[in-house]
Amino acid sequence: MTSKRNTWRSYEDVAVYLLDQIASKLDLDRVEDKQKVIGERSGTEWEIDGKGVKVGDEGFVIIECRRYTTSKQKQEQIAGLAYRIIDTGADGAIIVSPLGLQEGAAKVAEAENIRTVHMDQNSTRTDYMFRFLNEVFVGASDTVHVSESVTIEVVRGPGPEAG
Repeated sequence: MTSKRNTWRSYEDVAVYLLDQIASKLDLDRVEDKQKVIGERSGTEWEIDGKGVKVGDEGFVIIECRRYTTSKQKQEQIAGLAYRIIDTGADGAIIVSPLGLQEGAAKVAEAENIRTVHMDQNSTRTDYMFRFLNEVFVGASDTVHVSESVTIEVVRGPGPEAG
């Protein structure tokens, strides 16, 4: 069970890190880590996976990461996110998922300013693939092993007794 939780946590961490790297393409100043936001209407506390702060601190967007690997995000799930936007006074949201949205969910997302980022389920900070609008971002790393060897050859020439 711990490894599943760590996989989720890692996915969230990577998503927030990578979104912060392209913040300007998202019309954001920066992307902050997981935090709690108080609902203006309900007074309840919402934990969000990340917070995209708009340029000049002129508002924010909720970042929600869902590493679902067997199904797209459903209408009901996106509707829940839409309510968090309304309750917290956010300007919208970004949903990060490997598989995207079902048809009804896509309609709700469009109506409520929820943008979709597709990020591979096994992404890391160095090895990743994610798509936002018509742009694809890829990171790849490799390990290179370097070894060094030195060969010393000792050749005995004529010594002092030769002369």
